[in-house]
Amino acid sequence: MLGTALFLWQQSVKAQGCVAIRSTGTVCMKPQAEMEKGWQMNMSYRYFRSFRHFVGTEEQKERLEKHTEVINWQHTLDLSLVRTLNNRWSLAVNVPVLANTRSSLYEHGGNNSKSPDARQKTHSFGIGDIRFAVYRWLLNPARSTKGNIQAGLGLKLPTGDYRFQDYFVKNDSTKILGPVDQSIQLGDGGTGFTTELNGYYNFSKRFSVYGSFYYLFNPREQNGVSTARGGTVSASAIQYGTAVMSVPDQYMVRLGANYSMEHLTVSAGLRRECVPAKDLIGGSSGFRRPGYVVSVEPGLSYRFEHLALFATVPVALKRDRTQSYADKLQTQATGVYRQGDAAFADYSVNIGMSFHF
Repeated sequence: MLGTALFLWQQSVKAQGCVAIRSTGTVCMKPQAEMEKGWQMNMSYRYFRSFRHFVGTEEQKERLEKHTEVINWQHTLDLSLVRTLNNRWSLAVNVPVLANTRSSLYEHGGNNSKSPDARQKTHSFGIGDIRFAVYRWLLNPARSTKGNIQAGLGLKLPTGDYRFQDYFVKNDSTKILGPVDQSIQLGDGGTGFTTELNGYYNFSKRFSVYGSFYYLFNPREQNGVSTARGGTVSASAIQYGTAVMSVPDQYMVRLGANYSMEHLTVSAGLRRECVPAKDLIGGSSGFRRPGYVVSVEPGLSYRFEHLALFATVPVALKRDRTQSYADKLQTQATGVYRQGDAAFADYSVNIGMSFHF
């Protein structure tokens, strides 16, 4: 019973380093499509530390050597409630709570500063963007006992503070209050809608495969929040449309397999999380760091009668900070190829529980 419902809370508001990827898969247990009516409460925690800078797929190792790297720490608690109406229809709501910290030189004293206090931190804490979703198994669970496909449609509300501010320390006597970096904002400022497909197939009682696809459409082009961190917007940022933050689309794909031994399930898979350079609906101007992460995702889950526990540790195989819409505009205008950088994590840690009542 619990395995199927875990499909319903795979996507939640998160980030992956400086690339503000706000969707992730937490766990995918071997599911049973025969669900009882009732409620299910889910809690999951995610942690990562991003610090490796990439331009395209090439790591900028000199950033670590010169100690100019940007470091993001993120702690996320996702609270989800699922209401199963019958064996085909379910409703879900997801409320994320985020605690972010960002350490850098360039936002404060500057990368070239010799002061021991040049590196400073900014923070953000609060509720992120809440999402409501409805799900339906496309095949009749009573007949499709080996496998099934679940479709989902959702609404993401801009409940997270996308204008969150903190102080940027310029020197011993000067602090400037301004919006924190896009990567640690609590929301993106857009009302979006989500589409999902989740599927599984049981080859035997022990072995099964799973797959899921999630896409967040964000029609709003920009949220109006300055990228100048409390300072003056540069002429270049105005010219190429990066003076304010964009509201980007994002998507995730997961594929993998499960092996079950009584109450214990071992899983292994691949997943790709991405912020595209261009949105499918609406414009694409504004500041964003597009890119993607391909990870291998091992996991464990243990199921009791009404309770399931899980842990997954996605480990990055490939990180790519792709060319943004603004980068392309600047390249076209100047004739000089432009591509920005972004920091990525080596891995993330996900742990959680699911309780049916």
